[in-house]
Order: sequence, then C-alpha cells, then structure tokens
Amino acid sequence: MNSKQKKRAPLGADTADEGLDLADLVNVAYDRDDSYSNDSNDFDFENRIVSPTEAPEDIDPEASLRPRRLEDYIGQDKVKENLHVYMDAARLRHEPLDHVLLYGPPGLGKTTLSNIIAAEMGVNLRITSGPSIEKKGDLVALLTNLNEGDVLFIDEIHRLPRMIEEILYPAMEDFEVDFVIGKGPTARSIRIDLPKFTLIGATTRAGQLTTPLRDRFGVIFKLELYTPEQLARIVQRSASILGIPISPDGAFELASRSRGTPRIANRLLKRVRDFAQVQGKAEIDAATTGYALDRLEIDNLGLDNTDRRMMEAIIRFYGGGPVGLDTLAATVGEEAVTIEDVYEPYLMQLGFVSRTPRGRCVTRLAYEHLGITPPPGSGIPGAAGTQISTFDVENE
Repeated sequence: MNSKQKKRAPLGADTADEGLDLADLVNVAYDRDDSYSNDSNDFDFENRIVSPTEAPEDIDPEASLRPRRLEDYIGQDKVKENLHVYMDAARLRHEPLDHVLLYGPPGLGKTTLSNIIAAEMGVNLRITSGPSIEKKGDLVALLTNLNEGDVLFIDEIHRLPRMIEEILYPAMEDFEVDFVIGKGPTARSIRIDLPKFTLIGATTRAGQLTTPLRDRFGVIFKLELYTPEQLARIVQRSASILGIPISPDGAFELASRSRGTPRIANRLLKRVRDFAQVQGKAEIDAATTGYALDRLEIDNLGLDNTDRRMMEAIIRFYGGGPVGLDTLAATVGEEAVTIEDVYEPYLMQLGFVSRTPRGRCVTRLAYEHLGITPPPGSGIPGAAGTQISTFDVENE
C-alpha cells in the first residue's frame, strides 16, 4: 500500500482531502494508528422489533423517513418553538447557533433535529459518536476540518473518554485547540484557531455528562415520548412517503402500540406493510394493523415478550419486588444498561414499574395488565391467597 492509499479523511469528515495535511500532523502528534473501528457498525441483528435502537433498515437511503425541515418535524412543540427563535436570532447576528445538548430516550429524533438545524442554518453537518472517538487526535482532526458555521454532531456524547472530552472545553468556549508535538526536550505546543461552529451533543444518559461539559452547552433540550395522536400523524406522513395507503384508524392503532417512539412506529409500519401486501390489501386498516402486530406479539400497549418476561420475573421470583437492577438483569438475561435505558422508561411511564432505593417493583397496574392476582401480604389491592404466574421460562 503506498502513502497515498494510507491517507484518509478524519473521522466524521467528508471524503474530500480538504485539511488532510493538518489532520496528518494531528494524528502523528497523538500517535494515531490505522486500527480504527467504528462501534456504531456493530449492530445486534437480534434486537427486538420494538427496540428504539437504530437498525440498518431505519437509515436506508431509499426509504429515509426523516423530515428535513423544522415545519415538517412532528411533535416536541416547545422544543421546536424555542429552537426556531434561537436559530432566527443567530441568523440575524450572522453567528453560528449556540452549542446544543439534546437528551432523552433513544428513537425520539435527536439525530433528525441535528440534520434539520444544519439545513435551516445553511451549513454542513459532520456526524460522529462518542465511542468512535478513540484518541485525542481523532477529535482534533474533526475540529480542524470544520468550516465556519458548521455543525458537529456527537451522538452518545456521554461516552467520550474524559481526557478527550477536555479538548472540547476550549474548543467550545474559545474556538481553539492546543496540542503538543514531539516528546521530551523537543516537545512544543501548538495552538490552532478554529472556525466558529456549533456542537450538538446527543445522549440518552444526561446524568453521566460531566458538569464542565454540560455547562458549556448554551441550549439544552429534553425530548419527551410522543402521544399516540402525534405518532399517528408521523405514521400517516411516513406511509405517504413509502406509498402505502393507510386509514386514520390503522395509523392510530399502529401509533398506540409504538411505545411513544417514532423510530419504532416507522419500523412497525414497514412490517405491517409486509402483512398487508401479502394479504392483497389495498389499504392498511385497523384490522390489518391489529392482526400484524398480534402476530408480532406486540400487545395493545406496545409491550412485547421481553417486557412481559421482565415484569413476570419480578412477580414470580421476587414477589413483585423490590429487586436490584443487576439481579433482575441476570434473571432475564439482559444487560443492566439495556433494562435501564430501553425497557424501564416506557414501563415507568405506563406506571407498571417503579424504582425505589431498594430496587425495582411492579405495581397493581402491571398485575392487572398481565392478568395475575397479587400475592397475599403484598399491599396491592385485590391480593388473594393464590398467585398465578404466566412467566415464560424459555431456558429452563
């Protein structure tokens, strides 16, 4: 392999060779090697269909359902209203938008909003993620290849290593970076002025951000789960883009089982479309939607077998709780972080699971939904002498 073949654009940069010499300098300074691997490509293809984690089909360029303008973005009304003001003010001052932090459960549109912000501001968008920035040189190379006003989007920003995160502090505040070239007596410090840019950080775990980093964001938005009415509008818009006729009742039925998450709604729409086409349906109606989602074992609240197994495990093995997160994760065979980030938020919103200082508990609503009689002495109304469990022990 010759030297030209070894050169490549920095992480998150375009394929153009713009700024490549400086990037090479930075990479040498930080002893960067060619062993880079992007964690975002390591997708678990066994993820369940109602997982809010982005799947390859969700980013298929032939069927991208992301809105490209703020006026087409459905839901998050307060966020949109305030963001519109901030962008208008920045344009009037001929300045980049202040740095933005977006946090909330996965699948609610954080990446989509970053695309919209860049498009509305008329600038380029560079996308990367916290886990993919492995060395200081990776981040410095990204920053030095930005143009005036560009947007740098860092997904999972809470996973940035602390030493790398510290490079962002002067970059965000003073638009400059310092790095050292060489070692020992020959070492010298170089300061590079950066173009003014907008950093957009996205995270599902805002509590894991360090205070110095969080305080440097001038705009902080929390994205909330969507209502069925909002999701029904998203489903109808997506169906029109995909060329799938869907009735209002069919859209609402699908929306009500989508866990308040647009990404899940769009994914379910594609699966319901499969059933409708095989059945020769000219339009997706409520009956077709209900049949397809029942086949996928997604109930009327959007819960699948994994949700039900988790609640039934708490009931069967721990008397309804409390049970610690790590213990519960081992019982159901899931990662603790997956339970905390993916399953719990929606179950807690439904009022099925509560968190106490001693651990997780199921509530009366969970017993009712599962059709299980609460055990005696549980303190839950309706408790009787017999507990019925429907726990499906798959691996016994």
